[in-house]
Amino acid sequence: MKIHAPFLTQAVRFGLVLALLAGCSDSNEFSDLRGFFDEVAAEPVRPVQPLPEFKPYESFKYGAANLRSPFQAPLVIASRVDTPPPGSIRPPADHVRSYLEEMNLATLQLVGSLELRGQYFGLIKDGEGVVHQVGVGAYLGTQWGRIEKIEETRLELVEIVSNGGGGWLLRPRTIELIGTSEG
Repeated sequence: MKIHAPFLTQAVRFGLVLALLAGCSDSNEFSDLRGFFDEVAAEPVRPVQPLPEFKPYESFKYGAANLRSPFQAPLVIASRVDTPPPGSIRPPADHVRSYLEEMNLATLQLVGSLELRGQYFGLIKDGEGVVHQVGVGAYLGTQWGRIEKIEETRLELVEIVSNGGGGWLLRPRTIELIGTSEG
């Protein structure tokens, strides 16, 4: 007896359809799930609770930002021996201001130094890019900054600044050669 291939494939298809229909038969294996859904559906419907009211954000202003960090040691400033009494410090009265005194000290840069007969002269570049030669005793910046010492890579000066109470005080400043500052 010979079985034709089309008949065999039709028989396999028919068997698969029967197996699928048997799987979908009405059996009681999901009766507990249906019972749970029926029980939940029978409970009275509760209204949805409204969202809680949110309090507006209250910002906090940190007031100790300008104070010294508690993790750093207090800064001890050694008093200079040659410091004049506080009342005797004042800007020079008869001083004629030079061009470099019209500029803020932050805009001036030390770009080099010259040594002539054992004495150093600084080369200062202003905010416009012009280079000026300065020596010890010259003034720089808007706060009567008098040059005290010039070295190969740095220039030290002392400014006369207001102490906020009607008096004056000396403030040492250093301008370092461009590219040699540590940081």
